[in-house]
Amino acid sequence: MKRRAIFLAVLGPVFLAGVIVTAAHAANTTLAGKVSDAMCGASHMMAGSEAACAHECVKGGSKYALVVGDKVYTLETSDKATLDKLGELAGSNARVTGEVKGDSIVVKSVSAGS
Repeated sequence: MKRRAIFLAVLGPVFLAGVIVTAAHAANTTLAGKVSDAMCGASHMMAGSEAACAHECVKGGSKYALVVGDKVYTLETSDKATLDKLGELAGSNARVTGEVKGDSIVVKSVSAGS
């Protein structure tokens, strides 16, 4: 009985630390797609460029989005530099790293990409 208690006392925290580290690493995913807005997704309604449409929709209250194949992820961030980068990349391909939560991504970083 004492051996089991000692075993759990020693290995329990090690196991828990491993689970926490694994969860932290699993939380960040990098996806590549086209920067759009959540209202239009892959099908822009405004005449003109995709970038101009995305900018207008974001001005109107929509959030930026990443279109990956048939899937549209709403991009969640309040960081000004990240929002500026998304605006710069609107209508273009980008790589977004962050935590995927259903149909949204909590953005950690954004870069130009294919």
